[in-house]
Amino acid sequence: MAAPVTPGPLTSTPVAPGDLSWGGPRGPPDTPPEPKQLPELIRLKRDGGRLSEGDIRGFVRAVVDGSAQGVQIGAMLMAIRLQGMDLEETVALTQALAKSGEQLKWPEAWHQQLVDKHSTGGVGDKVSLVLAPALAACGCKQVPMISGRGLGHTGGTLDKLESIPGFTVIQSPEQMQGLLEQVGCCIVGQSKKLVPADGILYEARDVTATVDSLPLITASILSKKVVENLSALVVDVKFGAAAVFPSQAEARELAGALVGVGTGLGLRVAAALTAMDHPLGRTVGHTLEVEEALLCMDGTGPPDLRDLVTRLGGILLWLRGHAEAPDEGATRVAATLDDGSARDRFERMLATQGVDPCLARALCSGTPTQRRQLLPHAREQEELLAPADGTVELVRALPLARVLHELGAGRSRAGEPLRPGVGAELLVGVGQRLQRGTPWLRVHLDAPALSGPQRRALQGALVLSDRAPFAAPSPFAELILPPTDTQQ
Repeated sequence: MAAPVTPGPLTSTPVAPGDLSWGGPRGPPDTPPEPKQLPELIRLKRDGGRLSEGDIRGFVRAVVDGSAQGVQIGAMLMAIRLQGMDLEETVALTQALAKSGEQLKWPEAWHQQLVDKHSTGGVGDKVSLVLAPALAACGCKQVPMISGRGLGHTGGTLDKLESIPGFTVIQSPEQMQGLLEQVGCCIVGQSKKLVPADGILYEARDVTATVDSLPLITASILSKKVVENLSALVVDVKFGAAAVFPSQAEARELAGALVGVGTGLGLRVAAALTAMDHPLGRTVGHTLEVEEALLCMDGTGPPDLRDLVTRLGGILLWLRGHAEAPDEGATRVAATLDDGSARDRFERMLATQGVDPCLARALCSGTPTQRRQLLPHAREQEELLAPADGTVELVRALPLARVLHELGAGRSRAGEPLRPGVGAELLVGVGQRLQRGTPWLRVHLDAPALSGPQRRALQGALVLSDRAPFAAPSPFAELILPPTDTQQ
């Protein structure tokens, strides 16, 4: 049965593409009021007040020029997290972040070909690694993904790619254009010149328990997409126990905000709601996920990862008019995985972003065993055994991610180094029948062994039942489209 399609709300008048003024009167401007000091702005939002566009611009300016202290940034983020922002405040924050650095400018001929995908973050989410080259292989010549690092317990796309020796995520706008011309896709981070304010706030959110703020998420995602000058964007909004938003209703609220604000800014946005109770795929951890992404580009790999890659790619191809329907687009994306053209693009992307061409070729043409020897790997492995007979109902992603975080796969402080080889392999799938004593999880760690509490937490992640084996459901739950697309 097809996933439900829901129109995204839009409560403000849309403006022309590229116009970030969000409407409003065009007469002579009034004399600007005296700018508020940061403590006054923090107090205003803390007490439930509304920040003006000028207030928000002043805060973002202080973040970029360094006059805002770290504690002030954290205090403002927490005030926004607790009090929220209305649509106009969120739009103003998005605009201010987007204008805090350089704007990307592309050749005129590219304007209808620029597409991107963003995920709100999940455990084992390596979709971007596969989707960017797959879309490039489908003829979306330009796929400039400006991605992020790990937030909270979720792994970041950039961290995964940086586990490949030599991969460089910081690229200038000129370098990005060259990458797109040569390869058709690139996955880059935020330099100090590109959306610098969001880069600072992104790191601060990770260590101030403000990752789950709806307006901060919306502004962070869309500010990066506004500067890309995209023609279409699909956002993978996760929900579930290991997602930013536990319930599908909360995820739908964020999806509606992204679709609505994006549409008002002239950006064609669709949002997919996908479940994140179970890890995506069979691996969690930076180098392990790179290996699994390559398996997917071999035309194999876990069915749930392939399903999500092809569905999200199919939506983008449809939005851009490269397919008559999302299902047709998904078939085209699947073909690039099966014929090796997505993997070829990935190899070219690695080589043009700093990886030694010989290493890039060996990774993309090697066997799984050969690939593992080419990437950083942990010193030790430890397997956990099923405590009883039963059918796998679920492997809870959150306790798994938390233990791996403790082992070095995640950050507790901004800029903290990671252990790229730390991770876990699921040796069983949802719906599979297990016998007591069967290995179900292999943990890769640099420590000599798991601690008792870590081992108990991981064993508690395995949920067994007495029912018969069954086919695991797709994580794809719902699609939210711009209002003009819901009847198509």
